[in-house]
Amino acid sequence: MADIGGRSRTAVGIGAGIGIGAGAGIGVGAGAGIGVGAGAGIGVAPYAELTFDSEGDVDRATQGTVARMEATDLLVFAHGWNSDRSTATRLYDRFFSPFPGLVGSGVRLGYVGVVWPAMRFSDEPIPDFDAPGALAEPGLGTTLDPATRRALAEFWPERRAELDRVAELLEEQPDSAAAFIEFGALVRELAGVDAVPAAVAPAVPAIFTEDVLEVCRALSTALVRAGAADPADPAGPGLTIGGGLRGLWGGAKELLRQATYYKMKKRAGVVGERGLGPVLTELAAARPALRFHLIGHSFGARVVSFALRAVPDRARYVKSVTLLQGAFSHYAFADRLPHDKSNGGALRGLQRRVDGPVVACHSPHDSALKVFYPLASRMAGDSAGLLGFDERWGAIGHDGVRAVPGAPRLSLETALREGVPAAGCVSVDAGSVVRRGGAPSGAHSDICHEELARVVVTAGRMGR
Repeated sequence: MADIGGRSRTAVGIGAGIGIGAGAGIGVGAGAGIGVGAGAGIGVAPYAELTFDSEGDVDRATQGTVARMEATDLLVFAHGWNSDRSTATRLYDRFFSPFPGLVGSGVRLGYVGVVWPAMRFSDEPIPDFDAPGALAEPGLGTTLDPATRRALAEFWPERRAELDRVAELLEEQPDSAAAFIEFGALVRELAGVDAVPAAVAPAVPAIFTEDVLEVCRALSTALVRAGAADPADPAGPGLTIGGGLRGLWGGAKELLRQATYYKMKKRAGVVGERGLGPVLTELAAARPALRFHLIGHSFGARVVSFALRAVPDRARYVKSVTLLQGAFSHYAFADRLPHDKSNGGALRGLQRRVDGPVVACHSPHDSALKVFYPLASRMAGDSAGLLGFDERWGAIGHDGVRAVPGAPRLSLETALREGVPAAGCVSVDAGSVVRRGGAPSGAHSDICHEELARVVVTAGRMGR
């Protein structure tokens, strides 16, 4: 537990070694590992990190470091859900590496990594970072590996007893409906949906409100669809949809994973709107000529997009936004929802606060957004059923921006050859490069490509 801005906070970092204080990995004290340049483990310079807690409070020391950066343009990148501090740093190092050779001579780049409290399930391999099969030990199945147990304990630091029981059930895989009912109750408690007011309850995803056996069956089927389970292998360790109730524990583990995503989804919006957005406004007020280019991956795309809520209407300092496999609704920027004309998306019209384009890169090879995001986003009481197809629940990182009139849809090759519009929303199909990755997430994290760096440069008008 750490104290930021005079208030006690939990989970003030991603993974072990992120906190406030000397030696914490990211923080205020000497030796904390935040700096400008390669000393922070990044091969580009100047580099610094902006660190936020779960309620969006910024570590002011990190903001001061960013404020002192000598640059004309700042690339501000927010990581996604499957991150600890080490993974986020490697992501920034890998993604930023092509930029010095791509920008024009009049552009002096500064590189900023946004660090916010996410967590990593270490059985989800990340392309370029993890060797295939390196993290998912044969036979682990539904068992929570030690790294994931530690990450969950940091994510829910006051829920260790509940987490111990969840881990015990996943390891034992009882062939018992009562065990699933207990597991479902524990997950709902962890997700915080048991405390949701009755008036808000219909907005809770159906995976937390429907019959837990039906939910685990649907999630097990989704795992098969995503290639994480073999329906022909009844001896598989809980990752099959056969073999009675024991075959549904793979779906139960996925329910736990979705509970962390549910918490991180809400947290990402808070960090963006209450944290990153106001910090950008302060930095811009102190440095009016500084140009900001926001980049977000997965829920990090939600962080940078919700930061636009704190950008004044007539401000011109955000010059581009690039969303890489964004894990939020493809209707977010719509003025009117196709299925509800009286309402708009959560970010309706906010693309107009960007003095440049909002570019949504998407890929059909992203199983996390193609299969699991719609399932996890479907709300309680929805008549389509858990596995029914319904465009209402699609993700922007799966099929781009929807229901925004005049928003073009381009292939990656066309965007790089002809450029992107100077303003407004644009969708770029990046499936030609964003295509690698194992189950259950598929290509969701396959984003470290020079072609995507060139998209950022093109969107920000920074090229040679």
